[in-house]
Amino acid sequence: MAFLWKLRKKEREEAEKILTELELLCADEPEVYEALKDTMFLDPRKIEYDIKEAAEKAKNFEKAKDYVNAAFWYRIAGGLALYHGDVEKVKQFFGKLAKLRPDLNLKILEIPDKAVKKAKEYYEKYLKPEEETFSS
Repeated sequence: MAFLWKLRKKEREEAEKILTELELLCADEPEVYEALKDTMFLDPRKIEYDIKEAAEKAKNFEKAKDYVNAAFWYRIAGGLALYHGDVEKVKQFFGKLAKLRPDLNLKILEIPDKAVKKAKEYYEKYLKPEEETFSS
C-alpha cells in the first residue's frame, strides 16, 4: 500500500508542475502573471457583449446601487479592455471594480501597462483566428 501512496503522490506533484500557457509566457515576470490570472479572459471572443455594452450595464447597475452586478460587469468590461489593449480603460474599469470590491486586491492596477502588453502577446500567440463560415 505504501508503494501506491508514493506513486499517487508523485503523480499529483507532477500534475501540479504543469504550467499553463499564460504562466509560461509570464515566467520572466511573475508579477504580471499575478495581475492577469484573475482578470484576463483566455478567449474574450466568446463573450457575447462588447466593451461598450458591458460598461453601460456596469454603470446602470452602479447607479441602481446593485453593486454585485455592477462589479460583475466592470470585471467583464475590464477583461475586454485588456483584450483590446486599452490601458486607460483597463485602469478605469478595474479601478471601479476595486472600489466596489476592495477585497479583490487587483494587482493589475499596480502594473497596467505591463499587463496589457503581456495580454496582447498572449492573444497574438495563442488565439487563432476564428474560421469564417459562409452560409449558402
